[in-house]
Amino acid sequence: MKTLKYLLIGLLFFSFSQSQAQVNVNVNIGTPPAWGPVGYTDVRYYYLPDLETYYDVNTSNYVYLNNGAWVRTRSLPAAYRNYDLYNEYKVVLTDYRGDRPYDNFKTHKVKYAKGYKGKPQKTIGPKPGKGNGHHDNGNHKGNGKGKGNGKH
Repeated sequence: MKTLKYLLIGLLFFSFSQSQAQVNVNVNIGTPPAWGPVGYTDVRYYYLPDLETYYDVNTSNYVYLNNGAWVRTRSLPAAYRNYDLYNEYKVVLTDYRGDRPYDNFKTHKVKYAKGYKGKPQKTIGPKPGKGNGHHDNGNHKGNGKGKGNGKH
């Protein structure tokens, strides 16, 4: 009887230790916007140099200076509401994990001044109104000769 008791206790500890070893950690990253750059699924912030504004992927908020204070809103300020975010260059902040990207604003503003363009970017989704399902931003690869494969 004692052996059975120890065996059951052993099995209980074994199953408990196995369940503890299978704990998963999930980080909830928000859904990037369709105008976001392709290839960055684990970042929280983009910096938009021409607007001197951040975009928080987790909360879908824009973060910008308004009368000397940093604000978080779902939409851009009125002056930028018609701005084409599909053609705006997005600096992906891959090395920042906090809640206040604007703590580095002075550095970002100098390093990524208005008009900054890095490597060519493709957007995640098509620009609204485009019927082909692909955003054409001029990043085409090919031989430039305009010839097909000859098969009809």
